[in-house]
Amino acid sequence: MQRMLTRRTFVSMTAASLAARALAPGNLAGQVVGDSAQAGPQFSVMIWTLNKLGTFDENLERVAQAGYHHVELVGEFKKWSEEDYVRILARMQALKITVDATSGVGPGFADPSGGDTFLTALKSLIPAAQRLQCKQIILLSGKRIEGAPPQSQHIASIEALKRAADVLSSAGLVAVIEPIDRLENPTIYLDGVTEAFEIAHAVGSPNIRVLYDIYHEQREFGNLIAKFETNIDQVGLIHIADVPGRHEPGTGEINYGNIYRKLAQLHYKGMIAMEFYPTGDIVETLRRAREQALQS
Repeated sequence: MQRMLTRRTFVSMTAASLAARALAPGNLAGQVVGDSAQAGPQFSVMIWTLNKLGTFDENLERVAQAGYHHVELVGEFKKWSEEDYVRILARMQALKITVDATSGVGPGFADPSGGDTFLTALKSLIPAAQRLQCKQIILLSGKRIEGAPPQSQHIASIEALKRAADVLSSAGLVAVIEPIDRLENPTIYLDGVTEAFEIAHAVGSPNIRVLYDIYHEQREFGNLIAKFETNIDQVGLIHIADVPGRHEPGTGEINYGNIYRKLAQLHYKGMIAMEFYPTGDIVETLRRAREQALQS
């Protein structure tokens, strides 16, 4: 994917430009609605990918410098003191950054005997999510149970997530279920979006959707675009990284230009989160990844 860092790219991502004119047809940023609202998706950074490159506070600054207004967490706040909360939330407000999603529920939803434990853990995370003003919780299935009857974990997932949907609805939250490829996690139960979409459809609630992690899906299954085409209504969040190496788009085998163009055709308006290890300057690499998505 070619680097496209032009004045037009920069201007198109400012509020003034959005108010003044629509972006070109086919761009993910879509058309201007009214006098200011952006119709296309928003962009976020899964901040754990920067952990080895600086402190949490330093990485918030980098994300803001790269032009993002959202970050995603993996439960970092569980270790924050009250002073940490106050400092970090104040800094995020100053940087105009919000938390769009977080994981942090320990038990998985696919254990036939663990539904109550999963639900209790979900309920215990909700106050922190609400304090962070985070509206979306990332949920994992937990381990594959050797010797379990066929379909038992699939059925257990549906039952647990139906109960979760009621809890989430009352709290004004949404959950996305995330498959993890078995190259990364050999013991995981839910390892692909095909079953994730089946589960979400069976749950039948707007409070349960699917996190389509393109990196994980490519590593185990591929056929990325076709699954967007048939299930876009169930996609609540998209994670971005290239294969191999989990680096930025353009470093590996995934044609992100085609994926972004397809998402524009399908009118995807959700969050797209960068979850990669930058290979170059952090701010520049994050900025370029967002600009390339808008230019495709």
